[in-house]
Amino acid sequence: MAEFNPWKKEQFDTDVLDDRLCHLILWNDDVNTFDWVIESLIEICAHTPEQAEQCALLIHYQGKYAVKKGDFDTLRPMCEAMIDRGINSTIDN
Repeated sequence: MAEFNPWKKEQFDTDVLDDRLCHLILWNDDVNTFDWVIESLIEICAHTPEQAEQCALLIHYQGKYAVKKGDFDTLRPMCEAMIDRGINSTIDN
């Protein structure tokens, strides 16, 4: 097993990239159906049907859920597409 070296450049680069990751958050509402949210997660976020269904349930019971992780520039069009479909979405880091 490799020994951890905090001064090693590869480790530093990985740590910096992790700090830039954001989350696409979907919020529960009383308007959108499970089917619509699931379909949107599959089409916009490239979720499998199983992932999308699990996310929809978590959104429903928890009030919100981080459905996707990535950099802001990747998540922004996904967030906008969800909003265009009437699904409350935000990006958080």
